[in-house]
Amino acid sequence: MLSTLHSASLFSSLILLSIFNYAFAEDPFVFYDWKVSYITASPFGVKQQVIAVNGQFPGPILNVTTNWNVVINIKNDLDEPLLLTWNGIQHRKNSWQDGVLGTNCPIPAGWNWTYEFQVKDQIGSFFYFASLNFQRASGGYGGIVINNRNVIPVPFGTPDGDITIFIGDWYTKSHKELRKDVENGIDLGVPDAILFNGLGPYRYDQALVPDGIGYHTINVEPGKTYRLRVHNVGIATSLNFRIQNHNLLLVETEGSYTVQQNYTNMDIHVGQSYSFLVTMDQNASSDYYMVASPRFVNSSAWAKATGVAILHYSNSQGPASGPLPDPPNDLDTFFSMNQARSIRWNVSAGAARPNPQGSFRYGQITVTDVYVLLNRPAELIDGKYRTTLNGISYLAPSTPLKLAQQFNIPGIYKIDFPNRLMNRPPKVDTSIINGTYRGFMEIIFQNNDTTVQSYHLDGYAFFVVGMDYGVWTENSRGTYNKWDGVARCTTQVFPGAWTAILVSLDNVGIWNLRTENLNTWYLGQEVYVNVVNPEITDKTELPLPDNAIYCGVLSSLQKDRSQRVRFSGAPPLTITRRTILFALITALITAFISS
Repeated sequence: MLSTLHSASLFSSLILLSIFNYAFAEDPFVFYDWKVSYITASPFGVKQQVIAVNGQFPGPILNVTTNWNVVINIKNDLDEPLLLTWNGIQHRKNSWQDGVLGTNCPIPAGWNWTYEFQVKDQIGSFFYFASLNFQRASGGYGGIVINNRNVIPVPFGTPDGDITIFIGDWYTKSHKELRKDVENGIDLGVPDAILFNGLGPYRYDQALVPDGIGYHTINVEPGKTYRLRVHNVGIATSLNFRIQNHNLLLVETEGSYTVQQNYTNMDIHVGQSYSFLVTMDQNASSDYYMVASPRFVNSSAWAKATGVAILHYSNSQGPASGPLPDPPNDLDTFFSMNQARSIRWNVSAGAARPNPQGSFRYGQITVTDVYVLLNRPAELIDGKYRTTLNGISYLAPSTPLKLAQQFNIPGIYKIDFPNRLMNRPPKVDTSIINGTYRGFMEIIFQNNDTTVQSYHLDGYAFFVVGMDYGVWTENSRGTYNKWDGVARCTTQVFPGAWTAILVSLDNVGIWNLRTENLNTWYLGQEVYVNVVNPEITDKTELPLPDNAIYCGVLSSLQKDRSQRVRFSGAPPLTITRRTILFALITALITAFISS
């Protein structure tokens, strides 16, 4: 009898231990309920309509940890369709959640739709934004912070604070007016302001800055160190970021820890994100200027377009005064490129996994596909202004590429995008790149425009291995950094120059490759990369979500609108299967004690 009771107790203990380990090893879920709507705000002292998320401009910070599962219910309260894209989130095996026209039908005005994705094996600083119809020009953006798991060490001490900063060019025209201008070949011109977290400049110069404009203030404590996550969320302007009398210790960019180097300023191009550690080591005789000023502009009219915020020590003796800290010398055309080349991967640090970042050894992998992508400024094609890559201006079909692929619908797109510029007139087409699954692709961006272009690839981090002025040739590979080129998702390409990246195509899906400059993206400067596993399996790609929205030729499959609403009014919360299993564990403990 005792033996039987002992066996039963041991068996119960083993069950409890198994359930405990299973429950507590589960990746958490976080739930959010967001409403995207118009609000009235005055970023530059003039009341205008901006796009807010939950009434906030900029929107709320999505703060999660590696491998967490994110569920965000979006209510579209705009007067036009909406998609949010998660700039830098890789959506492993899940391009269904990418939030761009190639993978998702837009969320109609008045509808809800729920994004569900995992931040698998990622850390770092990113942002989300409204991806359709020039909407980012009116707001609709916010930050994403992905923290390390506790078991993975961070390669620097824990900062005393974590601060997200959005900088970007801003126009008092609405996004609808701006996109009409772009369609008609009208240049965007000088922005009305450079914003810091949705606010205009501090009145550092009474001749340049009108009175009554709200400005952003960051409050800090002397002697403490803060992590500043800085994102350029603007339309088309490269910005130089600097803080008066303070060094910027670069530690991370778009999911990769970097070799830690001090900079007095940093050029941050459209769509890029950086993390700096800034130590409050000054005497606080006054407040300090934080500046974001335009780069690669050649007109005195741009002088008014300088963003200025205030860094305020708690023991400050007075307001900031005097001239702004000097920007880089615009005559030094190599300054920004050399600065970009100096950013290196920290190959001895772990990121989302305990192994060092540099163990990937990307420089020893054989390249399977090479694409030289040449862009040109907007030109008339069939009577409309369009921008191109390799002579093709992308035309978004009414049926998303991913849905057409899922339902084997012919004629929606062609997998024939040329790997180099063809000797033929430019055209508008829906042509995409055929990426080799588990291949290693080399992409060279050749910029034939007169402005800096930023390029972003969804679903991946790529290695920035080289950049230079002139025309890329096969011999240019001899200049590549094949050991510690930084891995990121957005890279700049200077006018009259090239940038080379390497990317491992291990993430199945259809992924958007685009310029982040809204004016050139809107006119067609994008392409999609199709990565298909030839083996039919759900291990490399998640199935079609059950709440998919249907449009185009698949509109007849659309369910009633009410079925789009997953939940409503739920506050953000974190749960795991611990909650679900708690009652079971309690019952087993009770049974164990009773026995």
